[in-house]
Amino acid sequence: MLDSTVTSRTQAVLDQLNTALEQDDVAAAAGLFATDSYWRDLVAVSWNLKTVEGPAGVADMLDRQLARTRPGNFQIQPGEIPAEEGGVITAWITFETAAGRGWGLIRLKEDRIWTLLTALQELKGFEESRGKRRPMGAEHGAKKNRTTWKERRETEAASLGYDTQPYTVIVGGGQGGIALGARLRQLGVPTIVLDKHDRPGDQWRSRYKSLCLHDPIWYDHLPYIKFPDNWPVFTPKDKVGDWLEMYTKVMELNYWTRSTVERASFDEASGTWTVEVDRDGEKVVLHPTQLVLATGMSGKPNMPKFPGMESFKGTIQHSSQHKGPDEWTGRKVVVIGSNNSAHDICAALWEADADVTMVQRSSTHIVRSDSLMEIGLGALYSEEAVANGVTTEKADMIFASLPYKIMHEFQIPLYDKMRERDAEFYAGLEKAGFQLDWGDDGSGLFMKYLRRGSGYYIDVGASQLIIDGEIKLVSGQVDHFEADAVVLADGTRLPADLVVLATGFGSMNGWAADLISQEVADKVGKVWGLGSATTKDPGPWEGEQRNMWKPTQAPNLWFHGGNLHQSRHYSLYLALQLKARMEGLDTPVYGLQEVHHLS
Repeated sequence: MLDSTVTSRTQAVLDQLNTALEQDDVAAAAGLFATDSYWRDLVAVSWNLKTVEGPAGVADMLDRQLARTRPGNFQIQPGEIPAEEGGVITAWITFETAAGRGWGLIRLKEDRIWTLLTALQELKGFEESRGKRRPMGAEHGAKKNRTTWKERRETEAASLGYDTQPYTVIVGGGQGGIALGARLRQLGVPTIVLDKHDRPGDQWRSRYKSLCLHDPIWYDHLPYIKFPDNWPVFTPKDKVGDWLEMYTKVMELNYWTRSTVERASFDEASGTWTVEVDRDGEKVVLHPTQLVLATGMSGKPNMPKFPGMESFKGTIQHSSQHKGPDEWTGRKVVVIGSNNSAHDICAALWEADADVTMVQRSSTHIVRSDSLMEIGLGALYSEEAVANGVTTEKADMIFASLPYKIMHEFQIPLYDKMRERDAEFYAGLEKAGFQLDWGDDGSGLFMKYLRRGSGYYIDVGASQLIIDGEIKLVSGQVDHFEADAVVLADGTRLPADLVVLATGFGSMNGWAADLISQEVADKVGKVWGLGSATTKDPGPWEGEQRNMWKPTQAPNLWFHGGNLHQSRHYSLYLALQLKARMEGLDTPVYGLQEVHHLS
């Protein structure tokens, strides 16, 4: 190749891809991918969240989807220049499909595609009213019997769910339901968000008082409205709650507080749901076409049953029920668990002069907050990243562009560096008897989160209390309760006035069982996990989060949630899938999630 510049080499590959796709030459398109390669598609080609591997995987997806979704017009994104480092060319790209437009990221090795991310961004003819398409708002001129914005909003709020039916109902009004509700609002999808609390944000306000975001602010923006530049790096829970309440109002969501779903059922003949709601004492029956469970991957408490619990004279609480340390000053508290909530609760109890003991039942991964921010997140989510032109949107796409199959390979060196940097800290924890791990393969926190959603703590101070013996630590399994104590399997007796079960949360399909039926929950299978064959994430390999943000085996039933980053990023792709179905667009799903039940 005479012209060997990085840009021309990149565009040459894209031109070959465009030609192959235009000519329906699946073999030629697949041949542009390296032997070890990955195409991660977010709704654009697959109408799914799907990663295919190698030329054979690419060929299979294109064989099934090319004629109907018509991907093409791959170009280097205007204003972006491809870069080459370590023999890998990285380039921002744009593309089109029959239904929409998207952008993504491509990586080339030896002028063959190594990784390709394609993410749908908008539907043709159904674009969001933003930028040059933003609404005028004020209606200039004179008009008799004009209605104001306030009157129109009041009419809509009074009518939706009664005189008119929503297309989508979202069960759960935390950050996930709110983010998705905002996306659907901008796409013109009539939606009601249902939540049991008194006010938006109460999901956060009601938790233990020391709770705060352990992720830095650059990682936690919601769609459309970013946190102000003077917002704290780590947001206290009540401040998060206030932000969510403000956001819900400003984004004009139809948000029903004090509303509990009593039952839901799907009529395959009509293709609609019947959702029976107790709305602040009023019985309301909704008939949406789509039902989204946004009840949170940390929403269904795991409540273990130990012998003797019924005879315990003190108080037993799940961590989600624990309000804070104030009433436990000078009293004995046992916290069963050793992940984020357990550490936070123990530290707050210590601050309130409680006598607190942590029971560690299995090893836990710990990473110091400052090390995680600097080494783990700094390149993508930090003030420095913003200064370097890495917007939140770009950071999300860079992170999304790393296929889950090889993501651990990028994470391991980062956590090796943290382990070396904080060696003295970890030595102190081990000396105190704390059982540490770094994930099955040393890949640390992010992979643990993606694989199992548990098993870690971001240290913001509790670890030093354990090192210093201020928080007592014992290891072992709970055998039984007595009237005034927890007894471990080795006979250790822990007197207690309060026992906090920081024992985590179950799969989101437990909510499907409660609200719909066990049959439907079984039809869906497990929600969350990649199938990595690591602890608490058994195979088979799925390559995406099971049943999250994508079609499930249960018609018109969707799951949405995750941390603030995932709620922000993946709400777009779920919203586009729902909008496309509302408008009757062709949405052929490739690689529908298989049912999996192991946990």
